[in-house]
Amino acid sequence: MPTELPTELPAELEARPFDAPELLLIPDTLMLQDGPAKNHAVLIREGRFADVGPAALVTARHPQLTPIALPGKIVMPGMIDAHHHLTQSFGKSLAYGEPSEIFRRIWVPLEASLDEEFVHQSGKLAALESLRGGFTTVCDAGTRATGDIGALAAATQEAGLRCVLGLICNDGGNDSSAEQRQETEQRAERFLAQWSGNRLIHPSLAISVPEAASDTMLQRVSSLCAEAGAVFQTHVNEHLASVERSVVQRGMRPLELLAHLGVLGPQLLIAHGTLVTPSELALLRDTDTAVSYNPVASQWKGNAVAPAHLMAALGIRFGLGTDATRSDAFRLMDSAEAAQKLAFGLAIGDASCGGGWTWFDHATHEGARAIGQGHRIGEIAVGKEADFLIVDVDTPEMCSTFDLTWDLVRLGNRDQIVATFVAGRLRLWRGWPLDWDAKALQRQVADKAREAAAHAPIQRLHLPAAEHRAAQRRGSSTPPTDRP
Repeated sequence: MPTELPTELPAELEARPFDAPELLLIPDTLMLQDGPAKNHAVLIREGRFADVGPAALVTARHPQLTPIALPGKIVMPGMIDAHHHLTQSFGKSLAYGEPSEIFRRIWVPLEASLDEEFVHQSGKLAALESLRGGFTTVCDAGTRATGDIGALAAATQEAGLRCVLGLICNDGGNDSSAEQRQETEQRAERFLAQWSGNRLIHPSLAISVPEAASDTMLQRVSSLCAEAGAVFQTHVNEHLASVERSVVQRGMRPLELLAHLGVLGPQLLIAHGTLVTPSELALLRDTDTAVSYNPVASQWKGNAVAPAHLMAALGIRFGLGTDATRSDAFRLMDSAEAAQKLAFGLAIGDASCGGGWTWFDHATHEGARAIGQGHRIGEIAVGKEADFLIVDVDTPEMCSTFDLTWDLVRLGNRDQIVATFVAGRLRLWRGWPLDWDAKALQRQVADKAREAAAHAPIQRLHLPAAEHRAAQRRGSSTPPTDRP
């Protein structure tokens, strides 16, 4: 008979059955690529899904193992954050009420002030946030912090988060020198070689925005990624200002420039893509270029919402990204659906806007495809890396579900996550690591974050809420120009 999940025990004892080289789990429901499956079991061995199928058959094939029954629980794939900035997450509350392109006034100066120790600490805290939110993989678009990017790689590995890690390869544009381009290319080649074959770190190259690099560098970075089977990341058609800047500097919109240079293709992941013309959508589709759809970024600081539902209908690969806003995968799926409904669905009477499953798919296996990891992660299937969540659905909100997939999108919460596994290893139990002191890290980052914000030359254009309220009562909401 299966043993049942213990309850009301200290976390270490409660989690102990899951700290094993082999796990045979029988949840109430197993979330497979085609939808929820009842009476199914999954075997995890050597960090991978080794067997999946009807519970009676799977348990019969492995009589030497004692199954763990998970009443009231589901086992689902870990979710994918297709666009993150791990070294910006600690400053996310500086972004409230800010207009677009805050990277110029906040993120660039803030990141430039970080030393390697704080890169490591803030990156590890961001990795913890992601794991707590149900993400088992993040795609990081690169940090502008000085020092060795290895500090960020070490942080994500220590936390146990899978990371597609971008190295920024800006060379300054077409006025860069041959020496600058050569040094940037050599650094990129070393980075790709250094992390090739690592189980949790998957190297990627990034250029912040197309106009931050020369035509030559854009082409070379794209070629290096294509040759290495890596992802090339860049922010494209995100804001009106960035589109207009590209037209002024290069005579073309950012996506048009990349097409002109032959850079579009399956190796490319563009972040945002909110301002896309019909012909640009056709370019994305025809070149198999992927997109990160970042709905919370659109809510907080964007000019527009990417037409993700249309992208899905056209067969354009895309994942869901947080853009370092909030690392909660369930709320991200909800935002992904809601943004499409408000921006596009209401006007045309589309009550479904993807039917729930669209956003679940693009948070899991379709998101994995978008970041170039579809062969490795994103679904519960034999041979794939065992990145998964155990989620409690025996809750007042979800106990009477009639559509589990859609309920996970609209009603799911990160506090329902019982356990988070990456590469078959238990990383968090009820939201906290068991093998390192997350609370101590929180205190360290909190102290340093305030110091960094106070000393970096950042410029906020919106007062904190309490001060803004007081200023409005005085008849003015204009913040001092020198406030951090």
